Amino acid sequence: MSTIPRKCPSCSSPLVVTQLSCTACETNVVGLFEINPFLRLSNPSLRFLEDFIRNRGNVKEMERNLGESYWVIRRRLDEVIAELGFEVEPAGDDLPTRRRDILNRLRNGEIDAAEAARQLTELGKRP
Repeated sequence: MSTIPRKCPSCSSPLVVTQLSCTACETNVVGLFEINPFLRLSNPSLRFLEDFIRNRGNVKEMERNLGESYWVIRRRLDEVIAELGFEVEPAGDDLPTRRRDILNRLRNGEIDAAEAARQLTELGKRP
């Protein structure tokens, strides 16, 4: 069975559900039905959420499993939050805030010294 299209194939406007059909008895229910906001997410966002849930929201595990840095995962999560229509709090994108966050994660035992060093080195390479 196909997934529900998110946008009109003709004009790209949002689509609404107006009919539901039973596959057993072929009963049809017609009306205007609300769509769950998660159904509006792009496929990459849905896959990211699946990974996030599979890892129980543990970003350290996601870093290990996906091979992506904390900042990439955080940015992707912010994108999903925005795609759901929620306001994304500005991430402290300045270098001192990022460094402090890495060191706090090290102090809290969320990452080890080698990972902290790797992230600080990666951070230093950014423009």
